[in-house]
Amino acid sequence: MSSPKKELFVAETKELRSARGSLLIVKSIPRTKYGEMVEVIDQSGGIRYGQIIEVSKDAAVIQVFGGLSGVDLEESKVRFKRETLKMGVSVDMLGNIFDGLGRPLKKKEEEIIPEDYPDINGLPINPYSRLPPSEFIETGISVIDGLLTLVRGQKLPIFTGSGLPHNDIAAQIVRQATVKGSREEFAIVFAAIGVSYDDARFFINEFEKTGALGRTITFINTASDPIVERVATPRVALTAAEHLAWKHDMHVLTILLDMLNYCETLRELSAARDEVPGRRGYPGYMYTDLATIYERVGRIRGKKGSLTVFPIVTMVDDDITHPVSDLTGYITEGQIVLSRELHARGIYPPVDAFLSLSRMLKDGIGPGKTREDHYDVFMQLFAAYSRGQFLRELSVIVGSEALGEEDKKFMNFASEFERQFINQGKYERRTVEQTLDLAWNLLAILPESELTLAREYFIKTYHPNWRSKNVGSSHRG
Repeated sequence: MSSPKKELFVAETKELRSARGSLLIVKSIPRTKYGEMVEVIDQSGGIRYGQIIEVSKDAAVIQVFGGLSGVDLEESKVRFKRETLKMGVSVDMLGNIFDGLGRPLKKKEEEIIPEDYPDINGLPINPYSRLPPSEFIETGISVIDGLLTLVRGQKLPIFTGSGLPHNDIAAQIVRQATVKGSREEFAIVFAAIGVSYDDARFFINEFEKTGALGRTITFINTASDPIVERVATPRVALTAAEHLAWKHDMHVLTILLDMLNYCETLRELSAARDEVPGRRGYPGYMYTDLATIYERVGRIRGKKGSLTVFPIVTMVDDDITHPVSDLTGYITEGQIVLSRELHARGIYPPVDAFLSLSRMLKDGIGPGKTREDHYDVFMQLFAAYSRGQFLRELSVIVGSEALGEEDKKFMNFASEFERQFINQGKYERRTVEQTLDLAWNLLAILPESELTLAREYFIKTYHPNWRSKNVGSSHRG
C-alpha cells in the first residue's frame, strides 16, 4: 500500500559514483528534486527503494531503504520516479498490520483497496484552521484525569526510562480512553519505531485481548529492520491517522514508540552525510524535524474528527534535559514523566506529579466538561502534596519527632496520596467523578483551615465531612 496505482519512470542513470552506508551518490539529471523517490536496480535485477535527500547541479545523494550491501555500482542503475513517497490509505486498514513503510505484512492485506495516495510527509495544520483542544478525554487513570488532563487533539508525550512501565500505561489509555458524555471510541494508530519485537507483540496482544485490534492500524519497524525506514515510520502512521480523522470523521489516538530511536536514526544519517553536529551529536535541525511530525496533530475547524498523539520518549540515563526529551517538551503540550523511585516502591503508574504537566488542563476541565470543583481540587492537591513531600525530606534530617502534629498530617497525606490516588490497578478504570471524590477523601486528612486553595462553597459541597451533613439535612427535610 506504499506505492501508487500508476508508476511512471521518466529518467534513469547508470552513473553511480560512490556509496557510504545507506547513502548512494549518483550523477544528477535535469528536474531532479529533493524528496523524490527512486528505485535502485542492482546487477541481479533486484529493486531497492530510495529517496533523494540532497541534490545539486552535479550530484544527488540518495538514502536507500534496506542499505546497499551487495550492490555493484558499475552494474546497477537508478530510476527517478518524479514523485515523493506516497502511501495508499483506506479505512479498511483498521485491524491490519504493516511494516514501517506501510507495506502489508500478511498477504491477505494486499486486497485492501486504497481510497487515496497522500504524500507521507503531509503538512502541519494551518494555524487559522486549527481549533484549540478543549474536549476532555477520560482515560480512567486518576493521576492523568485529575492532575494532567488530556484533551482531544493534544500532543502529550510520555517521558520514560529503561525498565519503566510505559507500555502498560499506553495500553491502559488505549483500552479506557473515551470522550466524556459520549460513547465515541477512538480509532488507534500504533507505530513501533526501532523497538524489539517483544514490545510490538505486547501491544498487539493487548489489542487482541481487549478487542481493540479491530479498530487499530499497526505499523512495526523493529530493531532488525533497516534504520533508514525509521525516518518514514512516524510519518506513515500519521498519514493513516489523518485519513481516518479528516476523511472519515474519526477520533484517532496515535501512539509513537519510541521517538528516541527515531532521533538516533536522524543522528546516524546526519553523521553519514558529514553534517555539522549539534548538541550531543544530534543534527541542528532536529527541532524542526520533530515539529514537522507533531504539528500535524490537533483539531481542524469544520471537521468532526480529531487527532491526538502519545509519543513515548525514552530518556537517556533518565535525563529529562537530554536533547530528545528537551526538544519534544518545547513542541508538545505537556508531558507525563515516569519516576523510577515510585516504580521501585511498587506504585503504578509511577507518574512524577512535580515534573509532569498538561498545558491544556484549564481548557479541558470545569462545568460541562468534568466537574465544577476540578480546578480547585487540582490546585489544593498539588499544594498539599508539595508540602508533604518537603516535610518528608526534612524529617530525614531533623527526625519526625521534631515535627508538629499538623506537619505529620501533611506527611501522612503525601504517603496516602501516592498509595491511593497515584497508585491504581492496570485494569482499574475510575470515572473523573470517582477521581475527584477520592481526592476530597484524601484532603479530609488535613484540617479544613489548611484547604486555602479550595473555595468554601466547594468544601461545603464535596468535602466528606460536609457531604454527610448535607445528606443528613436532606433526609431531615
